[in-house]
Amino acid sequence: MKKLLLAALICIAAAARSQNVGVTAINLENIGYPYPVNFLDVAIEGNTYQMAYMDVKPEKPNGKTVVLLHGKNFCGAYWGQTAKTLAELGYRIIIPDQIGFGKSSKPEHLQYSFQMLANNTRLILDELGIMKATIVGHSMGGMLATRFALMFPEATEKLVLENPIGLEDWQQKVPYKPIDWWYENEMAATYESIKDYQLTNYYGGNWKPEYDQWLDIQAGWTKNQNYKIIAWNSALTYDMIFTQPVCYEFYQLQVSTLLIIGQRDRTALGKNLVSPDIASTMGDYPELGKKTASLIPGSTLVELDNVGHLPHIEDFNKFIAPLKEFLKKP
Repeated sequence: MKKLLLAALICIAAAARSQNVGVTAINLENIGYPYPVNFLDVAIEGNTYQMAYMDVKPEKPNGKTVVLLHGKNFCGAYWGQTAKTLAELGYRIIIPDQIGFGKSSKPEHLQYSFQMLANNTRLILDELGIMKATIVGHSMGGMLATRFALMFPEATEKLVLENPIGLEDWQQKVPYKPIDWWYENEMAATYESIKDYQLTNYYGGNWKPEYDQWLDIQAGWTKNQNYKIIAWNSALTYDMIFTQPVCYEFYQLQVSTLLIIGQRDRTALGKNLVSPDIASTMGDYPELGKKTASLIPGSTLVELDNVGHLPHIEDFNKFIAPLKEFLKKP
């Protein structure tokens, strides 16, 4: 009875707060970022788009660069604390918003691929004259970071994967859904449904006020009169994630790799499309982390107990300690 009452109170509070969430501009023009934002024009499929990125320069450079790649439901802004800490240690930090995300352009028609996103990321490094960098990727950014390291090993000093998705091929268990299905699913999103997903999949049922800012961006988009553009890009990137696995190529990685895996994470695309028995076999990060570490030559696995899908947000100290140690190694 107490659990039902608590759940009801949480729902009432969420409904009340959702009314106060403002409209998020399509390219986050009304959302502040922790550092100045630059833009690079990128030519793709006959069109030119603007790709946003932050370039955080340390006061006392150590000559090393770290690139931070965001997940699907986030933007570069959520790397603010990570960038600040690493910059204080002398690292130059580059934080892109991929095309279709954050402050970057939202195309109405684009064939998404991890190869395209990796190439765009390389264009930023080339523009800035950066020859080599450590590539850090979270969630979808982990799939992108892997693709970047495979495409550009000469530009990848080290690789860090923080609770990356794509450690398994969901196509083997989940029935394919067309892009229109993903689009309709995104168009039905609400503040309450987005929060419920994040609460369950990211934070293990324990919500903290500091998580609101990342929820509000997504929820605010659903209130924008042009939300269909966001929903369509989201549908396209869901299809990219589902149909372009990287897990079969881990053995080809040629760079020193660190896996930081929150052990409570159970994220998997399409769990709601299969039976409970099959769903229970998906997104088992404790096992997937070990399996992936065994596939990547010479990789290091750090397991974070009682941490979910977003270690650098949920428990920053647990996340940053192994990252700093790994970056210091020759």
